[in-house]
Amino acid sequence: MKILIFEDSVDIEALLINGGVDVSQMEIKQYWESTDHLNIIDNFKPDVLLLDHYMPPTKGLQVLVNLNKSKVTRPTTIIAISSASMANNSMLHNGADIGINKFDLPQLEMWPHHS
Repeated sequence: MKILIFEDSVDIEALLINGGVDVSQMEIKQYWESTDHLNIIDNFKPDVLLLDHYMPPTKGLQVLVNLNKSKVTRPTTIIAISSASMANNSMLHNGADIGINKFDLPQLEMWPHHS
């Protein structure tokens, strides 16, 4: 599973590992800013895209809107990971599949967990 993350303040891979997620079969790339986001998405071709709303220079919602308008292949799952529920709701309204507080991310059933 290829996971692409645009998040500027929290190391999401460490968050997943600390939450018991088995990341051994995942290829994870995190960008701490969103410059050139469409090219990054197009080149990496992630299965899962995680978007923080409050992300410099382009907010997660705008990344999602730009992705929707582009010819870039849409990842299978797009997850809004803001700690603000209103921001997640805006991204859900614009096509995100899941909206969750970033600190609750390890609880999603889609991740493989260590037994």
